[in-house]
Amino acid sequence: MYRVLGKGGFGEVCACQVRATGKMYACKKLEKKRIKKRKGESMVLIEKQILQKINSRFVVSLAYAYETKDALCLVLTIMNGGDLKFHIYNMGGEPGFDLERSRFYAAEVTLGLEHLHIQGIVYRDLKPENILLDDHGHVRISDLGLAMEIPEGETVRGRVGTVGYMSPEVIDNEKYTYSPDWFSLGCLLYEMIEGQAPFRGRKEKVKREEVERRVKDETEKYSNKFSEDAKAICQALLKKDPKERLGCTSGRFGSYDVKANDFFKSINWKRLEAGILEPPFSPDPHAVYAKDVLDIEQFSTVKGVNLDASDDTFYSKFSTGCVSIPWQNEMIETECFKELSAFGPNGSLPIDLMFDCPPVEESKGCFPFRRKAKKRDIKSSYSATNDHFSHLSSSGAEAREPLTRSQPTPTADNTINATNTTTNTNTTLTFNS
Repeated sequence: MYRVLGKGGFGEVCACQVRATGKMYACKKLEKKRIKKRKGESMVLIEKQILQKINSRFVVSLAYAYETKDALCLVLTIMNGGDLKFHIYNMGGEPGFDLERSRFYAAEVTLGLEHLHIQGIVYRDLKPENILLDDHGHVRISDLGLAMEIPEGETVRGRVGTVGYMSPEVIDNEKYTYSPDWFSLGCLLYEMIEGQAPFRGRKEKVKREEVERRVKDETEKYSNKFSEDAKAICQALLKKDPKERLGCTSGRFGSYDVKANDFFKSINWKRLEAGILEPPFSPDPHAVYAKDVLDIEQFSTVKGVNLDASDDTFYSKFSTGCVSIPWQNEMIETECFKELSAFGPNGSLPIDLMFDCPPVEESKGCFPFRRKAKKRDIKSSYSATNDHFSHLSSSGAEAREPLTRSQPTPTADNTINATNTTTNTNTTLTFNS
């Protein structure tokens, strides 16, 4: 685990690295006790199940899901470029983007919504904080905690989302299909161009009820930052009645109507889908497009919640699933498959998989070259010691000189112990090694 990237509803999001391959991901930790206290088991499980179903370059992908003693972990695509809210308000100058940059991001978000809708999934939480930039400047939809699957031909109901981005039908708790996502796209596009949300001023302190009243009753105002095409598509997406709203008359394929709008006539959709259109902004790899870690509020300790055997069923559902496409791509990128596909001569098993073949003896230690050098040093030390004591033996006890600092001194700690036995005529030396 590396530094904290942000926080979600149930825990922190940290950068992490796969030990075997070195691949970087974002790890979304969901604390077990916090989930149980807020009764969020179904929300967590739905998010995991939806993430494992989808595979789009415009939605964050799930690579791993595992369980620890205290948390459930989702390992997702890492997005180092920050979120759109940070770029809209914290990159200097006036808030907001120019039209070309807004058009590019809106087009990629449209492709992300298209992928979800075709899979029968309504997102329901589209806002700048949930749109993330990758290293190259492309954007992806993240945080599918409020997403929901809609069976073909059916509708759903649920008053969920973020204040100021929820559509009128969601606020009134009416039945809907995919219309809330297109209303939220209109709010997002308006905010990228204008530099503030359509129904709430920046840092304006206003009650939730007042914002909801504005969404249902008031018409958004447009400045000279909007071109005629930009104004027209925002008005079409922000229609109060979902039956009149752009993208809401074709069911799962409402994105086709949005993509055909004049605002996107300069977009080459095939090249954009292939990921080969050049983004208008490329993040600096050395910059951190996020709050300081110290500004991210710390989670308090959850008290009064105990985990028991009844929770194991939920945990077992979380930690299972199919082999993800991101994991397969990781194996291909890092070439781990080459080691897994090693064979012996003529397609036989390699030696390390043959049970009747003794294992190859490995050299001890991590640095054999240093070990050999050390042996040579010890041999030279032995040689110098022998030469020294030979000199003492030939010169006699009276001619012995004291040992100098540069010569190895025999001590009890050395591997060579010298015991001197002095007579009148010569010196006898005994070596114990």
